Amino acid sequence: MKKIILSLLTLATLITLTACGNEQTKSATSEKAASSTKAEPAFVKSATPTVYFHGYSGTINSFGGMIHRLQAKGLTKKEMIITVQPDGTLQTQGKLEKKKDNPSIQVLFADNQNNEWNQTDWIYDVMRYLKKSGIEQINVVGHSMGGVSSLRYLVTYGQPQDAPKIKKMITIGSPFNDFNDTSATQTIKQVLQNGPTPESSRYHDYAQNIDNVPKNISILMMGGQLNDQTFSDGTVPITSALGAYALLKEHGNPISYRIIKGEDAHHSQLHENPTVDRDVANFLWEAKP
Repeated sequence: MKKIILSLLTLATLITLTACGNEQTKSATSEKAASSTKAEPAFVKSATPTVYFHGYSGTINSFGGMIHRLQAKGLTKKEMIITVQPDGTLQTQGKLEKKKDNPSIQVLFADNQNNEWNQTDWIYDVMRYLKKSGIEQINVVGHSMGGVSSLRYLVTYGQPQDAPKIKKMITIGSPFNDFNDTSATQTIKQVLQNGPTPESSRYHDYAQNIDNVPKNISILMMGGQLNDQTFSDGTVPITSALGAYALLKEHGNPISYRIIKGEDAHHSQLHENPTVDRDVANFLWEAKP
């Protein structure tokens, strides 16, 4: 009889422990699901176009993949390609629908190996076209020289009346201090606080004309680092890609930065990097609480 009672007690204990274990598993699963759901950002859709400028020797493939991937996730819609000829004339494909679908515009320079000064004028040609098309506000994303020329546009032209206002700007692997690697004498923290030393003539021009830049433009600067021993994306040093950070922060612009690390952080692959895709989307369209 005692054996029967003990067996019944053991069975009851096992049932209780199993139930508790199931509840704990359900609870842990629910917490994990809640955490996963919470981590997913919410995105805002607007009619503000994002304009993409490729780098030196860039082609339709330079930002074509990123735009395609972001479109596949429902975050944007590619609506137009603008090709700028050397004389400043524009050839357009597609049409801006002016709907709240976060439209993307890809800009191609027919002479894709020209200097930043001419690129800056060509950017102005694009801006004036967009203004005439009824676009009042845009975002800008520039890779490499595309970022250099975008900042050059701002320090040269500021905010002209015949161009859309720039709301947000992202630069990816852009050599703001030319290709000078100052990491041997400066930490990244020091560059972010004080800027690069020594300064290139390009950086000096930015500093001389920084007052032309509208202070309400939010900026994200991104640079690549291949490994812990290489402070570069293989082409552009991090100290240059983040070189204008301190200058713009002191000027009053809301500014942040990202360092993308690993083999996929190579200069020509930054615009193919899923981490860069995510950061671009979050910066441009994430809903803020």
